[in-house]
Amino acid sequence: MPMHSFAAATPEIFLAAAICVVLLFEAFFGARHRGATATLTLLVLVIGAALTVAFADVSHSVTLFNGMYVADPLAFVLKLAGFLVVAVTLLYSRTYLENRDILKGEYYVLALTALLGIFVLISAGSLLTVYLGVELLALSVYAMVAFDRESGVAAESAMKYFVLGAIASGMLLYGMSIIYGLTGTLSLAGIAAALTASHSLGVILGLAFLVVAVAFKFGAVPFHMWLPDVYEGAPTSVTLFVGTAPKIAYFALALRLLAYGLPGAAVDWTRMLMPLAVLTLVVGNVVAIVQSNLKRMLAYSTISHVGFIVLGFVAGTRSGYTAALYYMLIYVLMALGAFGVIVLASRKGFEADKLEDYKGLYRRDPLLALVMAMLMFSMAGVPPFVGFWAKLRIIQALWETSHLWLVIIAVVMSVVGAFYYLRMVKLMYFDEPPETLPATVRSFGVRFTLGINAAAVLVLGILPAPLLDLCTRVIR
Repeated sequence: MPMHSFAAATPEIFLAAAICVVLLFEAFFGARHRGATATLTLLVLVIGAALTVAFADVSHSVTLFNGMYVADPLAFVLKLAGFLVVAVTLLYSRTYLENRDILKGEYYVLALTALLGIFVLISAGSLLTVYLGVELLALSVYAMVAFDRESGVAAESAMKYFVLGAIASGMLLYGMSIIYGLTGTLSLAGIAAALTASHSLGVILGLAFLVVAVAFKFGAVPFHMWLPDVYEGAPTSVTLFVGTAPKIAYFALALRLLAYGLPGAAVDWTRMLMPLAVLTLVVGNVVAIVQSNLKRMLAYSTISHVGFIVLGFVAGTRSGYTAALYYMLIYVLMALGAFGVIVLASRKGFEADKLEDYKGLYRRDPLLALVMAMLMFSMAGVPPFVGFWAKLRIIQALWETSHLWLVIIAVVMSVVGAFYYLRMVKLMYFDEPPETLPATVRSFGVRFTLGINAAAVLVLGILPAPLLDLCTRVIR
């Protein structure tokens, strides 16, 4: 195969090589040049994004490596989003890592390895590459959660995540083995061609295991047990990473595996996802109300947003998948800003993860308060912020497929969810600030990026058409 035919795989090839370079740089120069690895990693991400635009922008679907790798417009968009999200998370996190003496090159190598796992999953064309991507991402994230060796809580969270993740991986493998046994092929395109007739009990059993694995990775109820503990126990910089970039990969997992790999069984897996989506919406929004820890509240908020993304798949149509993609991208943008605020409000010995830590925040730091308020309004679905359009697009997809009762549940749960988001705004603007809280981070570059993050939530809400049109074009 000529070398130019590998151009579509440029992001993965470059990233694999860059990981080796960053690791060697840290080994030889990291001790003498503290923080240089962080700068090098951001440079790698910028170059990677530029190479992706130059070589991996394809107008139609391209398969490589005997069908195991798929490059298409969707993969191109998701990989660019991955580069952007990881770059922003690492930029937000640098001061946090410095203050806790965990600014080490290994952290950045793990982040890049996780990104490589995300890319493998995004372009998976075979059950083999699906599993490879899932495990490469998962193992990197387990290590990141436990990265602060002085924290027993982080170690406990990592152990819970690892054990439950191992169970989910077993479920995924068992489901894949059943589907492989019934179809005789690992190729997702081959499975889609084989499973078109009426389905046996074996197919339904295999689907059940696959749906459980996808639900666990997303954090859908009742497979959400790991998510609040990991969000609360991990260092906030890791929570910021876990709450954003992997969501891109797990959307790709659901789309490649279920929507594209098993379209003939859509009736079966949409029925399985339906109760999961309802439970996820209800539990996520109701339990978030009683949380006093902000990271834990945002964890249950994440669960409720996952419920909306799953509803897009429940619709089982191209319109539904487009709505789910749109919602996922918007959620990642909002989560970036929300956890970014927590990172900037933190100091050494002070995690800024309690709701009461944000009382009167507008008096201490008007910019952080304004950014957090905009993000809370967007997450609640208040126009003109972009969160409103994300929820509306999911509701439209459900309406088009005559899921009226799901529309009602989605609307009611959005109203319930508005309570805890607006409570956060009330704390920042109407409560008296405590006297003992330390100052927030004043780094101009990070605060400027956070301001752009919040502005994007407003601008995309006022002008939603470009991103909506992009999502519509890349979903086939």
